[in-house]
Amino acid sequence: MDWNKTKTIFIIVFSILNVFLYSFYFNRLMDEQNVQVMGKTSTEDLLKMDNITYSELPPYINDPSYLSAKSKKFTKEQLDALDDQAPILEDGTYLKSILKEPVSVMNEKGDYDFTEFLSKHVLFGSDYVLWDVDEEERQALFFQKVKDNPIYFSRKAMLTVFMNRDGEVTHYEQSMFDEFDSFNRKKDLISPIEAIGNLYSRGYLPQDSSLQQMTLGYSTFVQVTETQVFAPTWHVRVKLKDGKVEDYFINAIEGKMIEFQTESSDEDEDNE
Repeated sequence: MDWNKTKTIFIIVFSILNVFLYSFYFNRLMDEQNVQVMGKTSTEDLLKMDNITYSELPPYINDPSYLSAKSKKFTKEQLDALDDQAPILEDGTYLKSILKEPVSVMNEKGDYDFTEFLSKHVLFGSDYVLWDVDEEERQALFFQKVKDNPIYFSRKAMLTVFMNRDGEVTHYEQSMFDEFDSFNRKKDLISPIEAIGNLYSRGYLPQDSSLQQMTLGYSTFVQVTETQVFAPTWHVRVKLKDGKVEDYFINAIEGKMIEFQTESSDEDEDNE
């Protein structure tokens, strides 16, 4: 056996192994340093580096209050006041009403304006805020407000308006809550920038996206018999580089992402 040649091979192999181990150690060290740098970098700076823009953030009022409420039961007297309609009440809480004559919700500029319709033709119409108009389906979706903040996607706190091709309301479906009570939790409400940082860390804010809107509302936290509990919820609307618009919802106390179910179920939404 040529021991000199064998020794040379061992030396070469161990040299390569040392280079590999050093490279591995160096890369691990750099990764740890990068993590430390990222941890020290503010959310604002991280967004700036990825060219993620946003306008003025909403005012931050640290009021970590949960709300509880019960479904409102409409009375016969209230239904009798809808003399221009044919209302049908289901379970005392879900109202379906057909207008005897269609009512236009288009203004002189050709835009939708539901203000007069809500005030004249819908019970407690001022308690709702417009979320979206689906022109293809000819529907408008409203959320009930509490403390001037919307309750997002609760099937028991919605007003759905149906229109004809001329932009006239033909019928609607309505439900709502009342008897609201609030109770606080010990944890603080996360700030708008913290909520944005939450989205960023989860990969929902890609480069060159922009925050179009950010508002505080409520979403169903838990349902107990006839009572539901609502948690403060941040809604963030994001416009991506390709022009697509996404809506995200974050529990403003626990920081969890919220996804809303589109189908009817015992609970209106699930927390991730």
